[in-house]
Amino acid sequence: MTGKAMTGMWRRVLTVFVLAGAVFAAFGVLGSARAATTIGVNDEIAFILNTFMFLMCGALVMWMAAGFSMLEAGMVRSKNTAAICLKNIAIYAIAGIAYYVIGYNLMYTGVPEGGWVGSLSLFTNPTDAEAILNTADPVTDIETARVVGESTYSVMSDWFFQMVFVATAASIVSGTLAERIRLWPFLVFCLILTAVIYPVQGSWSWGGGWLNVLGFSDFAGSTIVHAVGGWAALTGAIILGPRLGKYDAQGRVRPMPGSNLPLATLGTFILWLGWFGFNGGSVLALGSAQAASQMSLVFVNTNLAAAAGCLAAMLYARFAFGKPDLTLVLNGALAGLVSITAGPDIGNPGLAIVIGAIGGFLASAAVPMFDKIKIDDVVGALSVHLVGGIWGTLAVGIFGGGNFVVQLGGTLAIGAFVAVCSTVVWLILKATIGIRVDERAEMLGLDQTEVGLEAYPDFDPRPAR
Repeated sequence: MTGKAMTGMWRRVLTVFVLAGAVFAAFGVLGSARAATTIGVNDEIAFILNTFMFLMCGALVMWMAAGFSMLEAGMVRSKNTAAICLKNIAIYAIAGIAYYVIGYNLMYTGVPEGGWVGSLSLFTNPTDAEAILNTADPVTDIETARVVGESTYSVMSDWFFQMVFVATAASIVSGTLAERIRLWPFLVFCLILTAVIYPVQGSWSWGGGWLNVLGFSDFAGSTIVHAVGGWAALTGAIILGPRLGKYDAQGRVRPMPGSNLPLATLGTFILWLGWFGFNGGSVLALGSAQAASQMSLVFVNTNLAAAAGCLAAMLYARFAFGKPDLTLVLNGALAGLVSITAGPDIGNPGLAIVIGAIGGFLASAAVPMFDKIKIDDVVGALSVHLVGGIWGTLAVGIFGGGNFVVQLGGTLAIGAFVAVCSTVVWLILKATIGIRVDERAEMLGLDQTEVGLEAYPDFDPRPAR
């Protein structure tokens, strides 16, 4: 083959490659253009992902009830352990029924824009379209499209996710009032808290009410959940009074150490885990790449704030008392979690560390402060949930994402409402059926007198009969 023929052949080969490259490039451009117009998922898949997110994150938050139970069981004295466990499981059951019967509708159904409360209608059930979809066999595309067209998630999945939040608020109260409050009056208070008090204040912001119109921001509930539980606990602790022997005649604190610190530590880890559902699920969506990215950021910020709160409490205890106190460290981690809950979507994770560290420090410093004014808080819930909740809500206004004046006003308004309502309920219960066990019952322990079953019978220090 001559040199000229060889040149012609290579020219033809080169031409073929160029044409093939042009064809592939054209398909690539078309494919990219098509991808640009079809990226993401369709409405039904988004509905499935959002619903699944609510259910799974709600299950994580429900697991926080176990965390509260174990934390409180470890922080109380052994003679009150079975009683505190009973209260915690009863709280969750009461909250579920109360929020189904009336609470959810008060908080979310028919709240006027800028209004004060939702519907007084009873029961929260699937929409008509969802009811048909749940019973249809076979399910048609029309029925599915009707459900997906009404909402981006199942209504009942949203109810479940919101219900576990109200149960969390009620759990906060039990730890503060442990070891001296009667069982049944306490449960009556929890019923009123979860059925009425919590939903009404929640409608002001999350339900689209007047605080929402003003721009009040509380992403997952530093105030709406945690400070609400803290205010209810504070009023109860003041009216109930401290445990026998907690303070001497000069007002000095007599230590009453908990029965099982490993159990309290386990409870803290369970709460830390559940908080990823608490804050992560509050993104309220998982049907897009944006929602998934936001949830990832929320998880990271939540974890960093808890870690910072833990270390801040450890350092505080070291310099204030000479040695790190495990109970303060556990509550420091929880205070970091409470503090970041109002703004876990903050774009700079470094700020989450700052917010969590300040929360851990404030909670640790609040423990001796409450003791100075003789407010007996058995597990430190006031320091964690009330102080940490207020700080976290204000931090949104300080570090961006909200107006500080609005944040302060909303915090004060919710606090005043819950404190007044809780005080009225506690006083009515005290005047009618009584809220405190007698001195003998308190000395023997609530396991014997209120429950009739001891958590640690093999370790009974009393002589055999």
